[in-house]
Amino acid sequence: MTYVFSQFLKLIALSVTCFICLSLMFVPLVRAEAVDVKIEYWIEKMQPSVLSKAEMRKELEWFKQASKDFRGKTIKSVAEDIKTHHWERDVLAQAFFDITGIKVEHKVIGEGAVVEALLRQMSSGKNRYDIYVNDADLVGTHLRTNGVVNLTDYMAHEGRAYTNPRLDLKDFLNLEFGQDYDGSQLQLPDQQFANLYWFRYDWFSRADIKAKFRLYSIEKYGVEGAYDLGVPLNWAAYEDIAEFFTNTLIDGKKVYGHLDYGKKSPSLGWRFTDSWLSIAGVGDKGLPNGIPVDEWGIRVENRVPVGSSVRRGGATNGPAAVYALTKYIEWLEKYAPPESKDWRWFDAGPKAARGDIAQRIFQYITWLSDDDFTRPDSKMLDSQGKPVWRVAPTPHGRYWEEGMKVGYQDAGSWTIPKSVRGQKRSAAWLWAQFCVSKSVSLKKFLIGGTPIRKSTLESEYVQKHKQNWGGMIDFYTSGEEKRWTDSGLNVPHYPLLSRIWWPYLDRAIKGQLTPQEAMDAIARAQDRQMSKMKLVKYSPQLNVLRERSYWLNRQGAPKAHRERQKPKTMSYEDLLKQWQQ
Repeated sequence: MTYVFSQFLKLIALSVTCFICLSLMFVPLVRAEAVDVKIEYWIEKMQPSVLSKAEMRKELEWFKQASKDFRGKTIKSVAEDIKTHHWERDVLAQAFFDITGIKVEHKVIGEGAVVEALLRQMSSGKNRYDIYVNDADLVGTHLRTNGVVNLTDYMAHEGRAYTNPRLDLKDFLNLEFGQDYDGSQLQLPDQQFANLYWFRYDWFSRADIKAKFRLYSIEKYGVEGAYDLGVPLNWAAYEDIAEFFTNTLIDGKKVYGHLDYGKKSPSLGWRFTDSWLSIAGVGDKGLPNGIPVDEWGIRVENRVPVGSSVRRGGATNGPAAVYALTKYIEWLEKYAPPESKDWRWFDAGPKAARGDIAQRIFQYITWLSDDDFTRPDSKMLDSQGKPVWRVAPTPHGRYWEEGMKVGYQDAGSWTIPKSVRGQKRSAAWLWAQFCVSKSVSLKKFLIGGTPIRKSTLESEYVQKHKQNWGGMIDFYTSGEEKRWTDSGLNVPHYPLLSRIWWPYLDRAIKGQLTPQEAMDAIARAQDRQMSKMKLVKYSPQLNVLRERSYWLNRQGAPKAHRERQKPKTMSYEDLLKQWQQ
């Protein structure tokens, strides 16, 4: 009996042991089944990221859970034709579908077409797209028409359950670009790119070229007025450098001291409305935009536009604006490749990479990620694969004053028309947040070069490789970046007013109008258009006409005529030290 009992106990012990072993073998299988294979796949595809893989997993799991009611739904979004948005369409839309089950038709079209589509949708109430990546230049329009979702209110109430707890708005570089006067977020940045001065650092650093430039400046200004080749701080120096390179063979080859575009198209208007007048010094002091006068020469008082013409207190046809157009035409004629008159914004974007351009005063940095700049055999890379070019602050025009904005930043921003409601609105908001999430933002920057987050620029990966961006990272991580802003709130209706510019600019380029006549016509047309606007908020109320002298003799914009500046340059190395202070 004792023997039987002992054998029975052994059998029980053996059974328990087997059960424990089988259980331990089964645990990994259970855990493996719990892993979302698609999320794990995209975690690997989105490397490098500013988040750890564990943090990415939590964020992507949130998107999966938050979207469970929308699986099988389709939303439509649209954005302008740059590399960043092609990657969103080709890669991020698939990732979002795999994780959330929401299909995104992300269409990429010209910027002008995006604006026109949004205008038609807001006017008709018929939904063509559920969400737009629309330039924050339209924030003044959205404020006054009250036609888009106030994202601050949405995140706090209706959209609270669909707002990523890891969105971290404080991490964005320039939320202010999409905010109204009271700080409410009308648009959320998806990509942004500054417009900076670009130059051939390798040429500017060569002793033989520097010596030739010194002789050139002595011949032009005498020994006392001579100065060294360097980053131009003002338009006078930029003009001299343009003349020098255009008339100097580099290694026996013809080069050009300026790059621009001048074909009749909507993008010709952008060449000016993207802060060219502000860079010349047309406006008043103030950030992100001058008060009471800044973008497009429009004067705003108590949030209400009151005029473009000098006779109404505006500056669109003042001496500074005429100077801005005069120099644009003069440099295009004298120092740019002859064929540039037939280029549009899109055509001219990557042209500096062809190897015969010394500098460009108005370089949208999104183009620096173009394959012409980055492929292994590019003329823009040295023997170590590093860029031979650099970017630096935009030189000032003669009317510019300390305290004004310095340059332009394009900020394509997620914008939801109020006509989009219910599940479509919620799903569109999830898609927008996915595209700006910390999980994907670093990878998106590496593809398109359009950063929106501080964490991207401060990441270990970017800081380790920052030489690959030719000064762009130094710019964005400096305090100077805040002085490059978008068009701001004083433009009351971007789509209607932007149509005015390019036909008159084209006539000026062709010599059919003088610069003064062209700017007079633009100012009159803007005032005429603004006088007809009946908007929901802050509709224009034009000032009475006065003599030009009444306004030109007052302090601030519009500003009276000024003489040419003394040219000034700075070495790039000294400039970097300033940025790092």
